[in-house]
Amino acid sequence: MHRHTLHHWQHDHVFLGEHHDRHERRTWLVVGLTAAMMVAEIVAGTIFGSMALVADGWHMSTHAAALAIAALAYRFARKHAHDPRFSFGTGKVGELAAFSSAIILALIALLIGYESLMRLMAPVPIRFGEATVVAVIGLAVNLASAWLLAGDHHHHGHHHHDHGHHHGHGHEHRHNHEGHHHHDHAHRDHHGGDTNIRAAYLHVLADALTSVLAIVALLAGRFYGWSWLDPVMGVVGALVIARWSWGLIRVAGATLLDTVPDQTLARSVRERIEVGEDRVTDLHLWRLGPGHAGLIVSVVSDAPQPPDVYKQRLSGIEGLSHVTVEVHACPNHPHREAA
Repeated sequence: MHRHTLHHWQHDHVFLGEHHDRHERRTWLVVGLTAAMMVAEIVAGTIFGSMALVADGWHMSTHAAALAIAALAYRFARKHAHDPRFSFGTGKVGELAAFSSAIILALIALLIGYESLMRLMAPVPIRFGEATVVAVIGLAVNLASAWLLAGDHHHHGHHHHDHGHHHGHGHEHRHNHEGHHHHDHAHRDHHGGDTNIRAAYLHVLADALTSVLAIVALLAGRFYGWSWLDPVMGVVGALVIARWSWGLIRVAGATLLDTVPDQTLARSVRERIEVGEDRVTDLHLWRLGPGHAGLIVSVVSDAPQPPDVYKQRLSGIEGLSHVTVEVHACPNHPHREAA
């Protein structure tokens, strides 16, 4: 076999998100902003003798750590994108980071809830003036961080590049290389989002939420004497953060376990393949990374077609980045009655 022919059959397994580098840069910037605010709160709390500010500063340290995990995940995935040790690339490293961030969010919710309940039962004096100033500054930092991440969090645009590799024994592999663009908008949001940037975004939102609730409670306590509102707002914030955490755990965990990212997409694949006497006997669909899904499908037929025929039937479905088609002849395959 000639070397140039062998090279034609080989392909990379790089399934990183379309805006991977931009996500990495912006996440590192948010890490810096969060860390700076954390230090400011701890120092200010120490100078003003406010344990509330010191505690909030250490609370922000957990968010800074989670954001750093997200940034390091982007860096690791980029550096090892071509590492042959990863069978399907490093596209799911961000999912692992997001799952870790979700656990940290859950712990933060528990700590905030516990501290708030303790303060309800045993109120402590609050220095409303200093605490309000720092909370407002914290909110400004959080809003700036949210602005940096918001565009990346809500962006779901992807490109589908297709290059066919035909193998013997009825196998066909399709991988993303060349510049043919296919669009199937009915499925893109189900397997295209970057969970890692979503996790970073939720950490920033959690900080912003606690800052808003704290400002409302501090102003109410300062002008109306409602000191009890501060811990109540803490409980509310803890419940909201816990809900965000659970949603993130479910999404990232499902991807790590290779669950089918979209049942509608799976049905669409089956419907496109099952034409005439062709029937799908085995179908595996899973997420490889942001905007990338893998597919292994086994087809049995009384009159099997070349793999390229089944590949053409799947054209137009966005995000199918690594497709393997296995074809088997079965002369005695029974007819399936139409539903």
